Amino acid sequence: MPVSYPILQPAIALVLWSLLVLLWMSSVRIPALRRANLDLRNVGGRGPDLDGVLPDQVQWKSHNYNHLMEQPTLFYAVVLALALVAPADTWSVRLAWAYVALRIVHSVYQATINVVLVRSTIFTAYSVVLIALALRAASLII
Repeated sequence: MPVSYPILQPAIALVLWSLLVLLWMSSVRIPALRRANLDLRNVGGRGPDLDGVLPDQVQWKSHNYNHLMEQPTLFYAVVLALALVAPADTWSVRLAWAYVALRIVHSVYQATINVVLVRSTIFTAYSVVLIALALRAASLII
């Protein structure tokens, strides 16, 4: 019988969301590149090189994808630590799902509306949840 690791479910959900955002970004960016008639050999080697070249609404998806590769690395580390010591701890699982839900809200908001004040409020909320999750992990490990 396999061991249950509920704490890993939100981590896998965030990985799947990140891949969905990658597809969303690509589905918007590739047509925008074609419309701009850019010589892709001369544009530059990184996504941010397209800032000011492609419309902001196109680049927002790229910026969000990059953000999903940044702070969530801390989330994955905390979740893996919790999977080792308390894979079914109810509070940890709830905090992890809250983090994922807020990251998804942030992604959709940043990729579509992107008012910085609102986006930074969402950022603060999921950062506080991540801090709480890390403290929860520390209390269970130390």
